[in-house]
Amino acid sequence: MKVGIAKEIGPGERRVAVTPDSVRQIKAAGYDVLVEAGAGAGAYIPDAKFQEAGAGLVTSTADFWSRSEIVLKIQPPIQNRSLNLHEADLLGEGSTLICMLRPLSHIDTVRMLANRRVLSFSMDMMPRTTRAQTMDALSSMSTIAGYKAVLIAGDTLPRLFPMLVTAAGTIAPSRVLVVGAGVAGLQAIATARRLGAVVEAYDVRPAVKEEVESLGATFVGPKLDPGEAQDEQGYAKPLSAEAQRKGVELLGERIPHSDVIITTARIPGMPAPRLISADQIAAMKPGSVVVDLAADMGGNCELTEPGETVVRHDVTIHGPVRLASTVPVHATQMYSKNITTFLLHLTKDGKLSPDWSDDIASATCVTRDGQIVHPATRARAQGVAPAASGSQARSQG
Repeated sequence: MKVGIAKEIGPGERRVAVTPDSVRQIKAAGYDVLVEAGAGAGAYIPDAKFQEAGAGLVTSTADFWSRSEIVLKIQPPIQNRSLNLHEADLLGEGSTLICMLRPLSHIDTVRMLANRRVLSFSMDMMPRTTRAQTMDALSSMSTIAGYKAVLIAGDTLPRLFPMLVTAAGTIAPSRVLVVGAGVAGLQAIATARRLGAVVEAYDVRPAVKEEVESLGATFVGPKLDPGEAQDEQGYAKPLSAEAQRKGVELLGERIPHSDVIITTARIPGMPAPRLISADQIAAMKPGSVVVDLAADMGGNCELTEPGETVVRHDVTIHGPVRLASTVPVHATQMYSKNITTFLLHLTKDGKLSPDWSDDIASATCVTRDGQIVHPATRARAQGVAPAASGSQARSQG
């Protein structure tokens, strides 16, 4: 079977799904590998490196898609303007697609895949289990996003992060508030602490308190029972009205004292929860900075503009989208490990042979045999809103 490594055409996307080292692994498993010309350019991987690893180079985009039986990507299929065709229509009927499909937000694309009888798997639907850790692309990309968010804040803030004792006097450390102690949040905490900031972390889940404190930050969050705040997989879940009120009040108390706020709260396939109002931004100190990692889902801050940096009430608000793509070398390295491990997990005797009794295969499969098989996506396609499931940062595609 031929595995194709597609060139990403989305705006600002610099990653590629697979590195040359992973190409060697895929070939060793019994596949032939095709790479679309220029696929690795944004991540500084020349075509020659893929060819040295044993991949065939395909210069025609249409030819690449027609020849590839399994396509590995990062972003969901989008319209190819040069060909005036959607990438979903370029896929051969009965082929396989593996990418960060984010199906709850791309229902029309999912319908197109089902109509073409494409077997599709979404890397962002990977179960949060020990067995699936090496395939967890969301955690990989969230790690990068959390790190980069702090660098963006530090570059914008008109103050220094660490406390300094100098001949000119003592400079007080900056105060950083991280909202959401998921993967992105924990990485943001660790990075801000390394830069010398005083860090607080807000989360509704009592279970993350120990992780937050182990990184040297102060945990702030409403006093809730673990079962009230998180589901079996450890994700935050919708709270009662009273619990929400307590959380909002507690968060509101911390906002005016913070020089930097990094927000990470999101609900897959649904608008991000609004946690910071315009009035609260106005109450922050002039020169303060907000980095909203939920910008692509509408933002945790009322004044966030996705993909833009704006100044409101003398507060700079960053709304980065695809932040991991701004670190394309290591983001590609990590994603390549995730997707290659997943592909090999589905492989038997050199062929794609998913075991549908396996929770990794079944949880990530979106379309199969012409049907939408992912329950929440099928419900959304039928016009039924899926139940909210988790609000911590998990999608940094």
